[in-house]
Parts: sequence; C-alpha cells; structure tokens
Amino acid sequence: MLNSGQITGPMENEVVIGIDEAGRGPVIGPMVVAGVSLDPDLNRRFKAAGVKDSKMLSIRRIYQLERIIKEFSLGFKVIVRTAAEIDDRFKAKKNLNYFELDDMSDIANSLQGKKVIVDSPSANVAKVKSYLERRVKDKEIIARNYADRDFVEVGAASILAKAQREREVEAIKKELSYDFGSGYASDPRTIEFLKIIKDNGRIYDEPYSKYIRKTWLTFKNLTRKSLNDFT
Repeated sequence: MLNSGQITGPMENEVVIGIDEAGRGPVIGPMVVAGVSLDPDLNRRFKAAGVKDSKMLSIRRIYQLERIIKEFSLGFKVIVRTAAEIDDRFKAKKNLNYFELDDMSDIANSLQGKKVIVDSPSANVAKVKSYLERRVKDKEIIARNYADRDFVEVGAASILAKAQREREVEAIKKELSYDFGSGYASDPRTIEFLKIIKDNGRIYDEPYSKYIRKTWLTFKNLTRKSLNDFT
C-alpha cells in the first residue's frame, strides 16, 4: 500500500513523464491520451503495487490502480477525443498519428518532468521522436514501441487512458440502450450493432452518428451501396 507521508520531494531532472493512449483503433467511441509524472521513488512503489501495461490487467484492477495513480502521482493529464474530432482531423491535414502526437505534445508540455517516454503510435520511432522534439521544449524525448510494457510511467498512463475510455464507452452504451461490445471492428457485437442501425436507417441519425468514426474503412464498407440498392 502506498503511503503519501513517505514520499519525498522529487528532483526536477529525475521526474519522468509517461504517455500512452487507449481506443486508437475502434470504429465506435473516443480515443483517450493520458500522461503521468513519476519520480524514481514513485516508479518503484507503483511497480510494486502492480502498475503495468493495462492490456495485462482486468478492468477491475485497472480501476483500482487508476485511483492510486491519480492520488499519488506527481501529476497527470487525460485528453478525450470524440469520434467527431477524430473524423475532423483531415480538416487540419493530420493523419491519426500526428493527431495523437499533438495531444502527446500538449500533455508533455503540461506536466512536470525533464524526460518524456511515449508509446509510439508508429513503427518509425525516429520520426515520432523528431516530431515531438519540435513541439516539446527543454525535455528529453524517448519514443518506443510497446513502451507500456517496459516503463512503469507509460504503463501508468495506459491505465488512466484505458479506465477513462471504458467509462466513456459504458456511458455511450447506456445512452443508446445497447451493448455493442468493445467498439472494435473485430468484435461481432460491434458489427451486429452497426448493421442493425444501418438496416433501420438510423446509422446517420443522432445520437448514434456522433459516436461512430465515419472515416473508418469499417463504416465505409458497411454503408457502401451495391448494385442491389438500385434495382
């Protein structure tokens, strides 16, 4: 159990910011980007408490660790991007990678810490590092694939992002009165839901439409007209 009374004041150059996202790929719901600041002492304590990549944890444990992270970390920030905002990224001539990296930059500039470790949204980590270095001043940038597995700070960020996305998705299900599953195209419940509202002529209607990423290939394939539609 963490005890706030035993945590000493951090040295600025020892504080590390970890940044990760959740919900990058689904066709339904938001993407969440989160960051967490930790000093070496908190890093050890969080690791001992079980903080790691959220994909390795149950949702119950994620919510438990989320409370610990928010209470004891030196700082955190969570950004929620709606389906509509993700679709609108092309107006700013941004692909999804750069859209996400802009939020990572915002978080890195907002939190205490001289080193920033991000879970890279691209296999081209050198390009990601270069992009962030142009937008984050006076901080060392480390971009890694699977950083959430290797760094406690990034694992903590992945937990905050996952917990927030889960709450957002559950709220959407409640509003729509339908359990569409995870929102990912690989989930049969998600595809079944999209087909139902398409067949009912509701897929472009609110409140359904605002939660669906209409720039996704899944949506385009589902709504593409065939020759049968004209006979």
